[in-house]
Amino acid sequence: MTNVFFPDEQVSENDLYFVCYMIERVARQLKQPNRYVVNTLGYNTLAEKLSLANVLHAQNPMDVCTDWIDSYHLQPGNFDVTKVNPELCEIIPSALQMGKVYTRLILATLMENEDYAEAILRVYNSPICETLDNYNCSAYYEPSPYIARSYYAGSF
Repeated sequence: MTNVFFPDEQVSENDLYFVCYMIERVARQLKQPNRYVVNTLGYNTLAEKLSLANVLHAQNPMDVCTDWIDSYHLQPGNFDVTKVNPELCEIIPSALQMGKVYTRLILATLMENEDYAEAILRVYNSPICETLDNYNCSAYYEPSPYIARSYYAGSF
């Protein structure tokens, strides 16, 4: 993907990872599904955030979250991804871990002529994300190729 601010630079996989991590952090802070954050930001903002990720990653993640919430008027909800049955889930995956899960899924399913912002919108709006974000099951621990196959199949 070409950087929207510097057309001679490319957005890296690390930039994609940072944005997926921040989507997860913001969604958890607001108690909203990831798709809410992605859809509220939209394509243009996601492309900008991907293009700025190499600078934003040096900032305090809490400040970046606050900036996204305030700048894009993101609203709190009641979807608490961390509210799990302790008998089924002893350790909740971190936002960093889930950012990596989504990054791998996006990269594994990236379509020809699709940029990262388009892929983020496509993947995070997939019904499979409801299963990935249900920490009472083990879908997020599955190997990346299995998650990608499940994405194409539409379920685990």
